Amino acid sequence: MVGWAVLRHRLERSRESLQRSIGALTFALLAAIVVLPGACAESPAVLGIDLARLDDDGLTGPPDGRRALDYEFCIPEAERYRDEVARIDPSARFFPRSRGRIGCRSHEVLVLGNTHQPGFSAILLSLARLPYVTRIEEAFFE
Repeated sequence: MVGWAVLRHRLERSRESLQRSIGALTFALLAAIVVLPGACAESPAVLGIDLARLDDDGLTGPPDGRRALDYEFCIPEAERYRDEVARIDPSARFFPRSRGRIGCRSHEVLVLGNTHQPGFSAILLSLARLPYVTRIEEAFFE
């Protein structure tokens, strides 16, 4: 006969294993939707970041040199758009008079974000679904 403590331990391990599997599957599905532009009608923006390069912490690179990716995109110059993006992406920084490498126009605001944050892939997918975001690219600084 199995004791309650043993049974509880087995159930907890099974639950954790199931959560990891669901998490991995969710990440794989999000990566497929985001990495393959046009794969999802809900996501009109093109995400120019290969999410498969990133680990669970949003880092990439060799084990002795892991780093986060910065990304950039443009939004219309209005407070309501800034507020919406800020609610979705806590890492968002706004630069109203900068074109960035992505080439924001005069009526747009450059937004920079970073992948080293919890839920980075879901954040990027949510940003890609915004109707006014047309492209999200990796940002490079000199």
